[in-house]
Amino acid sequence: MLTEILFIVSFVSVVYSYFGYPVSLKLINFIRVKNVDSYPIILNVSFIVTVHNEENRIKEKLNNTLSLDYPKDKFQLIVASDGSDDRTNEIVMNYQDKGVQLLKIPERQGKEHAQKEAVKKANGDILVFSDVATRLSVEGLRQIVSNFSDKSIGAVSGEDRIVAKDNVVTGENLYVKYEMWLRSLESNVSSLVGMSGSFFAARKEICEDFAEDMQSDFRTVLNCIRKGYRAISDPKSIGYYADVSNKTHEFDRKVRTVLRGLTVFFRNIEFLNFSKYGLFSYQYFCHKLLRWLVPIFLTVALLTNFILSFHSSGYLVLFLCQFMFYFLGFFGMKRKNAKIYKYEKIPIYFVTVNLAILLGWYKYFKGERIVLWTPSRR
Repeated sequence: MLTEILFIVSFVSVVYSYFGYPVSLKLINFIRVKNVDSYPIILNVSFIVTVHNEENRIKEKLNNTLSLDYPKDKFQLIVASDGSDDRTNEIVMNYQDKGVQLLKIPERQGKEHAQKEAVKKANGDILVFSDVATRLSVEGLRQIVSNFSDKSIGAVSGEDRIVAKDNVVTGENLYVKYEMWLRSLESNVSSLVGMSGSFFAARKEICEDFAEDMQSDFRTVLNCIRKGYRAISDPKSIGYYADVSNKTHEFDRKVRTVLRGLTVFFRNIEFLNFSKYGLFSYQYFCHKLLRWLVPIFLTVALLTNFILSFHSSGYLVLFLCQFMFYFLGFFGMKRKNAKIYKYEKIPIYFVTVNLAILLGWYKYFKGERIVLWTPSRR
């Protein structure tokens, strides 16, 4: 029966995307281990912060960055101001006597354009990119740089920790744990597929062809693979950032992230060539394309399950479970200023993420491409 086949294929695809893929990496890890041969090393570093109208947060970011434990003669701090027309540039200029360099871009052209211009001004062998909302520990820069003592490493992603309003670290939520676990598995067997855009580092040679409409963190990973390097996640290199203050803006950010990711993916479809890129092609397919296809599989699974529920009590129970899960997710999303119970968190997040992916696909096929970006307020 075609309906049953469609349901089974869709259901298995969703399960494999979230669970089968990491399990397969775990199995591969038994026969293939790629450790990182890291040790403390001092290299010339250019630290790049891209901003747009950040007068309320730039001072705290600069103070945090200047407090990092790293030799000043090996450290360059560049603030790329993307068409800022508030007091951001004025505040940054007040730090010039401390070695902070302001790169003023007169017209706002987007984060990646600003990063591209900053790369041209960078004199470091290692480039570190960090968002204005991200805070690092004192030893954070030394830690992430130490990974480049391994000549096979082209880029390193920091790990995310969310900090609540009362300064309590809340980043140990289920999704963040899952993503960090997945990154560690990918690092152990081959390379990351995506990095944290809020805090990552790369060799300069890998960052010399940034494009204005393509995610720099995602593109950097692909450049690593293309040049014979690999990208890894370092669990000791942590970027702390505040929880979002506006959930609607956070949803919009997820949509933008998906749309930008789809843009990079389909412009680099060559990485699905298994004969050339081997294991990375498998990762590229599973972590990106298969994950982005999940909302389509979910829709097919729900519709076919509804049809099958008229013919089987087992399918009826399964349909009711699906319905209740989505009901909790949608209901939780729509409630404002109300307490979210523990049992609602997973449905809400799952529904939110997959709706964002679905909208990202819609915008992509409409021909929309994002160059400008608006950071989430935290």
